[in-house]
Amino acid sequence: MGDRLKIFGIVALLGFMAGVIAQLTAVFVIPWIIAILPALGGLTSYMIAGFAGAVLTVGLVSAWAYLTGNRNRP
Repeated sequence: MGDRLKIFGIVALLGFMAGVIAQLTAVFVIPWIIAILPALGGLTSYMIAGFAGAVLTVGLVSAWAYLTGNRNRP
C-alpha cells in the first residue's frame, strides 16, 4: 500500500509541475512568440499548446515507465 501511495504522490507532483509549466507558457512564452512572429498570431497558441501537450505527455509517460519498471533487472 505504501508504494502505491508514493507513486500516486509522485504522479500528483508531476501533474502539479505540468500545470505550473503550462501557466508559465501561457503567460510569458505565447505573448513573446506572437510579438516575434505576428504572421502566426492566431496559430501560435495552438502550436504551443500542442507542443507543450506532447512534451508533457512524453515526460509523464517516461516518469511512469521509470517508476513502475522491473526492479529485478541487472
